[in-house]
Amino acid sequence: MTALRHLRLPRRPRLAPVLLTAVLAATLAACSSSSSSSSTTATTSAPATTSTTSALGVSTQYYVSLGDSYAAGYQPTSATAGHTTTNGYAYQLPPLLVPKGYNLELKNFGCAGATTKSIIATVGCKAANLGPGATPYPTQTQAAAAEKFITDHPGQIGLITVSISGNDVTACAQAANPISCVGAAVTTIQTNLGVLLTGLRSAAGPSVPIVGLTYPDVLLGAYVNPGTASSKAIASESVTAFQLLINPALKKQYTAVGATFVDVTQATGAYLPFSQTTTLVPYGTIPQSVANVCQLTFYCQWQNIHPRTSGYTAIANQIAASLPQK
Repeated sequence: MTALRHLRLPRRPRLAPVLLTAVLAATLAACSSSSSSSSTTATTSAPATTSTTSALGVSTQYYVSLGDSYAAGYQPTSATAGHTTTNGYAYQLPPLLVPKGYNLELKNFGCAGATTKSIIATVGCKAANLGPGATPYPTQTQAAAAEKFITDHPGQIGLITVSISGNDVTACAQAANPISCVGAAVTTIQTNLGVLLTGLRSAAGPSVPIVGLTYPDVLLGAYVNPGTASSKAIASESVTAFQLLINPALKKQYTAVGATFVDVTQATGAYLPFSQTTTLVPYGTIPQSVANVCQLTFYCQWQNIHPRTSGYTAIANQIAASLPQK
């Protein structure tokens, strides 16, 4: 999920019969082109260390974040530029969990542009695509680097989060047979995600909480985009796509390894009926679900799918709510 100029997303979604595919591709386009790149520089994982203790007497544990630009905290600064920031949910989450008894130190392996294939198969990540403060892994894949860190710190991993799959379907909007493309993409997502999660669970053991995320339905913002005759239909179709295709496939893989699936789509109000409206400047009276997307992401403003800081906060809050009190 990098700057808008990198997204393999048409500024005007294609019309039926490829409407659903364009919706899927655009909505899941979580940093499409800033793909991971290899490097020959040697890397070393931090050695196992003795847990420290906070002023409250809670031992520090590591929070391992994996995924694409949502994990890396990417935000645009204009319609054509942006960078990763500490406004991302992974950076906001540790202090939110203090009241629940967690004392977490973030180790962020997220890489803007990652797909379910690259996360397990591509070595390295460009420095600009890493989250702020992240340790590079130029001789390893993102998954291998995270797994090694986890196994090198037995008993010290307090949480793992995963945000991945969006970039897998972006090319389908341009495919000759987009429906077949999406079907194949969903199958690939399930296969690759299964490999990733099996590895993480094996490295972490059965008791470490793993939380898997989906995405806000940013294409609801098409409702307010001028010059698109089918914009309202696209917005409506996007909700169906998430409810019936995208999120069920993701949830199946996360629950299979005992992970928690957080439905960010639902949590950000995407499933509200269009009849439930509100007033939002400069758009006037619009569905509440559309207003939510406009306020939580940059899609209505710049057609960029990344969250505002408030959007990342909403995701962090949902992760926090999904975890038990210690």
